[in-house]
Amino acid sequence: MVWCHTATRSLRGFQGFQDCLPVARKRNCNIILVGVIFKMAQPFIKIPLLDLEAQHRPIRDEIFKAVTRVIDSQKFILGEEVAAFEREIADYCGVPFAIGCASGTDALFLALMAAGIKAGDQVLTTPYSFFASAGAIALIGAVPVFADVDPVTFNLDPARVSEVLEKMPGIRAIIVVHLFGGCADMDPLIALAEKHALILIEDAAQAIGAEYKGRRTGSMGHIGCFSFYPSKNLGAWGDGGLLTTRDAQTAEHLRALRIHGSTSKYVHQWAGLNSRLDTLQAAVLRVKLSHLDHWTKARQENAERYRTLLAQSPVALRSPSDSQTRHVYNQLVIQSAKRDDLRDYLASNGVGTEIYYPLPLHLQPCFRHLAYRTGDFPVSETLSREILALPVYPELSEQNIAYVASLVHTFYSESGEHGGRGSRSTCGGLAEPRRNEALDLNLKCPEEP
Repeated sequence: MVWCHTATRSLRGFQGFQDCLPVARKRNCNIILVGVIFKMAQPFIKIPLLDLEAQHRPIRDEIFKAVTRVIDSQKFILGEEVAAFEREIADYCGVPFAIGCASGTDALFLALMAAGIKAGDQVLTTPYSFFASAGAIALIGAVPVFADVDPVTFNLDPARVSEVLEKMPGIRAIIVVHLFGGCADMDPLIALAEKHALILIEDAAQAIGAEYKGRRTGSMGHIGCFSFYPSKNLGAWGDGGLLTTRDAQTAEHLRALRIHGSTSKYVHQWAGLNSRLDTLQAAVLRVKLSHLDHWTKARQENAERYRTLLAQSPVALRSPSDSQTRHVYNQLVIQSAKRDDLRDYLASNGVGTEIYYPLPLHLQPCFRHLAYRTGDFPVSETLSREILALPVYPELSEQNIAYVASLVHTFYSESGEHGGRGSRSTCGGLAEPRRNEALDLNLKCPEEP
């Protein structure tokens, strides 16, 4: 048996846990238990789902310098700042062309416009995504058609897509979503698009920098769409979006469509939108882009810590598929049949979570006319009932991850449910943790095999 050497020592205060954790590792002590001990000794802890203030603090001076540069120039619409950001993002995504726009939703809408999608056309997408994936289709007057998702990647299942395409030969395009920061299985989807002569649009709003077999999101379809909403891995100080493409003619078309379809002043080849990426946002994003790979690495490390700590719990925390060669973890999600109760328990103990997404798209009230029913897409419907996102932001400390994981184990221990070898992770189960107590601890942890 291995003893946790915090005997006769109070863990009240954050530094106490920092001191304890290295000792626990060195002596092969159960880190989950250490997290629970920490929780018992602490005042109420609050861990948000995302902490943008923590991201901002170390880059504040860089950001202000960039913003001041734009203010002093008095050039607020497009210009060199936006053009420079577009070049940098194109290089980051491995494509020759990138076109900034006002939001991720506008990016999807502009992509459909450039693809020639019109009222009455059918466009296939996933029922398990943020609303914009299907909303942009409806907004342009086209008809959303859904196919179920893969239960491992949460993205479009190529087998289900193939079935739908065989039944509905009138489909003109596919919007494939790279959900939560992991790529869809693109090779078979590309093959299906080529077989059926379809436009393939990547919704990479949650997946900038993610890779499929070494290829970056936004480089595999005809057009890639990105969002810079503040909560994204690369987030602006407001709304922002961008499109990528390998085709020069498509790029010129998109550049025109974002400024009312104009190719020269007061001459309009198409009826377009007013959807430009704000110059101030481009300046902010250029600074953040230089930090993105570092932040992504931290997210990946945090995900692996969760995966280790929750391996013996009843929740499912899937590893990326073999083809997802770079997962960027815009969200870190677990799956639990007790999702709602677990979320309430985490909230009562100061941990922020989110449900993505509580109602799949085919069951949204605005799509009743499509006549989909409960049971049509069982995988998506199960995920909507069971998926829960945990904090995974880059600045999240190892101690906080251990704390969150300990709460998950404690929740299941108290409910009498253990996962596989996971019963040992809770040291027999703990009662409701005590707060605001100085503890004199001499606790024995089970030795790991």
